[in-house]
Amino acid sequence: MSLNGWKTVMLGDISQFSRRRISHEELNVGNYVSTENMLPNKGGKTIASSLPKGNAIEFKAGQILVSNIRPYFKKIWFATMDGGASADVLVFKPSKGIEDKYFYYLLNQDHFFNYMVAGSKGTKMPRGDKQQIMMYPLKLPPLNEQKAIAGTLSCLDDKIELNNRINNILEKIAQAIFKNWFIDFEPFQDGKFVDSELGIIPKGWKAGVLSDVANITMGQSPKGSSYNEKGDGEVFYQGRAEFGARFPTRRLYTTEPKRMASRGDVLMSVRAPVGDCNVVLEPCCIGRGLAAIQSKSGQQSFILYLMLSLKEQLDIFNGEGTVFGSINKDSLNDMQIIIPSDEVLYSFEAIAKSIDITIEKNYYEICSLRKIRDLLLPKLMSGGIRVPIKEVE
Repeated sequence: MSLNGWKTVMLGDISQFSRRRISHEELNVGNYVSTENMLPNKGGKTIASSLPKGNAIEFKAGQILVSNIRPYFKKIWFATMDGGASADVLVFKPSKGIEDKYFYYLLNQDHFFNYMVAGSKGTKMPRGDKQQIMMYPLKLPPLNEQKAIAGTLSCLDDKIELNNRINNILEKIAQAIFKNWFIDFEPFQDGKFVDSELGIIPKGWKAGVLSDVANITMGQSPKGSSYNEKGDGEVFYQGRAEFGARFPTRRLYTTEPKRMASRGDVLMSVRAPVGDCNVVLEPCCIGRGLAAIQSKSGQQSFILYLMLSLKEQLDIFNGEGTVFGSINKDSLNDMQIIIPSDEVLYSFEAIAKSIDITIEKNYYEICSLRKIRDLLLPKLMSGGIRVPIKEVE
């Protein structure tokens, strides 16, 4: 197939790193990006849990951000706003004549992340080599074909983004119901209330601790020699870095699992940032940065939204400890909670579980669409598959 108009270039020929700085005073949790709040597996970003004390690297809408720490997590975001990034995030500025979204898809390829990994330095916390990254070879089509390719791939990403937005709204609805029922007690205002250690609560409810309603398993990391990425043994999650918007990203396996979590368990980060949560989709081994929280009575949706509601309480553990903030099993077991009556608990579970089932279905569709996109990407970017330009314009 003829590739008339295409040329072979290096990444540094068509882009540069942003080096301008932005004051921390201009940043907020929405427009600050660090490797901590970038989501793995090309999931974009979420809001930041903290802000920098000093200045950050400036980025503009339309630029592309890539986490330079542990590039195998494939953290990338197409900036939709202006803001600032930490020093561990690479901010790429495409040159004039390069379609922004096309440039984003160039970097969205598994091949690019594998290239970063191959050139990274360090063992515990590998970082990409900036000079090597800019030598990444690629084929560049004319601008009109760049736009056509970007338009084709954007159709898939638009559907992925729609599902993500739906899931985010559904989760917020479930959290709002939880707050309305179990914090504000709105549906129960016409009933009787009684005193408790945690204040006034509906009659038939009681003050208790987390261990009254949940079994907690603290993670324990297997031997490093048992880790692999080939799929041998049990799925292994080390800590917060593998968390996505709702579910963790599978990368490692271990042939010598220690502590296990079950499908549906809430995985909670027990090291800074303490309190971040994901939901397990399969049996897995968990490392020492995580705890698995499982309902004693099978009301797992209640446990999920309970843990999400405790985030503010858990924040007091961030910053404690010698190096990282952390929480131990005793502190987690003893967290004070209000325990509703069985009738109310079952009613909430019925509502929340139906929401959670929909979220999981949407997530699996997202995974399927990402797989299709990732299969198409290298073929479109190499000219192996051509897009009819007139049909896209």
